[in-house]
Amino acid sequence: MHALIAVLPGDGIGPEVTAEAVRALTAVASTFGHSFEFETALLGGAAIDATGEAMPAATLELCQRADAVLLGAVGGPQWSAPDAKVRPEQGLLGLRKALGLFANLRPVVPHPAVLDASPIKAELLHGVDIMVVRELTGGIYFGDKHRTATEAVDVCRYTVTEIERVVRLAAELARGRRRKLTSVDKANVLETSRLWRSIVERILPGEYPDVAFEHMLVDSAAMHLIKRPRDFDVIVTENMFGDILTDEASMLAGSLGLLPSASLGANGRGGLFEPIHGSAPDIAGKGIANPYATILSAAMLLRYSLKLEAEALALEAAVSRAVVDGKLPADIAAPGVKPVSTRAAGDAVLAALK
Repeated sequence: MHALIAVLPGDGIGPEVTAEAVRALTAVASTFGHSFEFETALLGGAAIDATGEAMPAATLELCQRADAVLLGAVGGPQWSAPDAKVRPEQGLLGLRKALGLFANLRPVVPHPAVLDASPIKAELLHGVDIMVVRELTGGIYFGDKHRTATEAVDVCRYTVTEIERVVRLAAELARGRRRKLTSVDKANVLETSRLWRSIVERILPGEYPDVAFEHMLVDSAAMHLIKRPRDFDVIVTENMFGDILTDEASMLAGSLGLLPSASLGANGRGGLFEPIHGSAPDIAGKGIANPYATILSAAMLLRYSLKLEAEALALEAAVSRAVVDGKLPADIAAPGVKPVSTRAAGDAVLAALK
């Protein structure tokens, strides 16, 4: 197949890790007889420096005609002054909105070869396989905002449509996995969570009777992610809760550098794929960033936007082989073990693909 992939390197380590993901996708195309075309554009701080905008019109135009979007990371201290009128994160939020991306999928599967990288006891991590589905378009991040000299207000708002579509997507994913859905909210306090809970209770029994579901308050979910992570299958939750819980869940895997994500719209095409880690400006340009999360995000790109399941599995297996072979970047290398560079990690994936 032929596919156009928009590449948005972004800021910090973004250009370094996306370069390795592009190399991996190119190798997949060669191995499986596909033709992937890559076009690069600016987003985030790099875009602000070049154009004054966090998401230039040319970037949006490219992403709208692309079959999928691969993103590195955005942000950095040079663009984060309290009085900054334009921030890198506005570009990412704007892109998600413009592309109609409403669900962020974040798989958490600790690799058996690097369980010691996690601060959690290894015996709690065996068999953990979680898919977190985070709603992307509503909640406090997008609600009305107001600030005066004496107060600040952020409004949390959700519509029925926003909740219905992400709950259905999560239920479909659960149906293809272990058929268990955990809906996380704060219904004892928040009206938006009460609406969320009522919609889950309407949709699941009627449309997905084969999927078992439970409600869990977000504070309880945060505790149980550490205490009994094996009990979770698919977790669905609102925007801010999902943002926080997935960073917590990353510690099950040992590092943000191992966790990919996919942001999807109604039909999967044109999805946005990125590692869940940030731009890590403190290590940018040193060649030591972990590219595995970005390469695994490229595997999700193959699966969800291009519908190439065998190719996605092959790329995931190649990353797993690289990890098993000890090609570990600094964030997951054991003490006393010399870590590999970003490029060497990418080389290990390419070697495993062959």
